[in-house]
Amino acid sequence: MTRFAAIDFETANYNRNSACAIGVSIVENGRIVDSIESLICPPETWFQFTYVHGLAWEDVCDAPTFEEVWKDLRKELRGTKFFAAHNAPFDRGVLAACCEYYDLAVPRTKFVCTVSLARQCWSVYPTKLPDVCEKLRINLKHHDAASDAEACARIVIAAQKSGWKP
Repeated sequence: MTRFAAIDFETANYNRNSACAIGVSIVENGRIVDSIESLICPPETWFQFTYVHGLAWEDVCDAPTFEEVWKDLRKELRGTKFFAAHNAPFDRGVLAACCEYYDLAVPRTKFVCTVSLARQCWSVYPTKLPDVCEKLRINLKHHDAASDAEACARIVIAAQKSGWKP
């Protein structure tokens, strides 16, 4: 049984520990079996990227912290073979910075980058998430963490159907 999780973070500002939203799609045997999303209250009130994702301090100030969200999410992620993300170094960096800020263990789970997958499997260029989703006919509400995570899950599923193996 292949189990993986696609993960997407939205950040409030340039600080990697400023996650303000997370979306996760859990996939087992080529099917999305669970989708989880949560707003996150970042450590500071400064929002630089409201114009990108539409979230502001007022939207997340009463949300749980990353520490609270991750403690629950960690249980759901047990047994995942890998995390998938579009531009994986970004999401891996946010996850690591948030874990370090709250003195939590950084997961050792490997990341698969769906940018690289799209280039490798279908020669998609440009490889921004909307471009890949258009090529593969995947619905997307870009910069909505849950939608971005689901899109990444569907990209990996399509790659697996094309013969890609993690």
